[in-house]
Amino acid sequence: MIYFDSAATTLEKPREVPRASAWAMTHLASPGRGGHAPGMGAADLMYQMREQAARLFHVGDPEQVVLTYNATHALNVAIRSLVRPGGTAVISGYEHNAVTRPLYAIPGVKVRVAAGPLFDSDGVFAAFEQAVTPEVDAVVCNHVSNVFGFIQPVDRIAQLCRERGVPLIVDASQSAGTLNVDLEGWGAAFVAMPGHKGLYGPQGTGLLLCGGEAQPLLYGGTGSLSMKQDMPDFLPDRLEAGTHNVCGAAGLLAGMKFVSRTGAARIHRHERELAGRMMDRLERVPGVTVFRGDSQSGLCSIVLDGMDCEKAGEELAKRDIAVRAGLHCAPLAHRTAGTQDTGTIRFSFSAFNRPDQVDRAAAVIRELAGTAKK
Repeated sequence: MIYFDSAATTLEKPREVPRASAWAMTHLASPGRGGHAPGMGAADLMYQMREQAARLFHVGDPEQVVLTYNATHALNVAIRSLVRPGGTAVISGYEHNAVTRPLYAIPGVKVRVAAGPLFDSDGVFAAFEQAVTPEVDAVVCNHVSNVFGFIQPVDRIAQLCRERGVPLIVDASQSAGTLNVDLEGWGAAFVAMPGHKGLYGPQGTGLLLCGGEAQPLLYGGTGSLSMKQDMPDFLPDRLEAGTHNVCGAAGLLAGMKFVSRTGAARIHRHERELAGRMMDRLERVPGVTVFRGDSQSGLCSIVLDGMDCEKAGEELAKRDIAVRAGLHCAPLAHRTAGTQDTGTIRFSFSAFNRPDQVDRAAAVIRELAGTAKK
């Protein structure tokens, strides 16, 4: 199979990732729950994982790194920590449902959408300049659009938030592991990310980098301050109720070490080269619309005239080519870009994809485009 759906989950992992998870399953217990070797080993591994993340993402203290179930879990914690009932949040026009649904679940919340044209960084920033005012509870913005690979001007948005005294939440779901994610440099209140995409860890893992005060989403045992009925007032315990996913953390640590060893910039360059190769080939195919811009990561989104995008995805799957087709859990992004009626076919790449795989997939799209015209 040719797997081009890494923006959802990287399927091909470094070999050490499943090995680490499997080893942890039979050798490590629960951190903070015992002074025996399996428990102490688990605590040590968890701290190593936090240290690795702190180095990768410019976090001052490893204990500011919180293990979550996924980026959605992390975003829920961040949003609930900052946006009050009846409050106001500003988001970009390219946000995922992992941002919009938690916001709209807060009673009486007012959501301002700072929407700019696709691949227009100046236009997006101008929209944020207008929308971000002192009464705003929080700004929430993804670093990279999961639909189009649009790299949003987060550095400039972060500076704007600092100048106006508004907390910033960054969704780094599509940038962690390829672009520079900088908690301290941005001065962000929170940065959320999955473990199972660009960090090459297992599903069921995510990270929340905490630069601000956080409120628990879950309550329960932490292995610390057990006599108190309030959650601990320190990180990471305050946000990590219940038994940890130690096996997932072990695999995530191995995945982050792979990214660090390989180099995020090198991985990003490889993915961009593959995306550029795909776009070069498909732009020459009649009936194919390719969404391409200067501020773009290693992702290619297209529309195939005369064929429903989900039907096209099924046809690709029949030929052992895995893509994501439809609205990608991001209807707001499609409304902003004008593709809400069609959706798109998304090709997303990883460190393990090759140019010959791109060429084969492009040939299949050429074939489907010829069929759709008849």
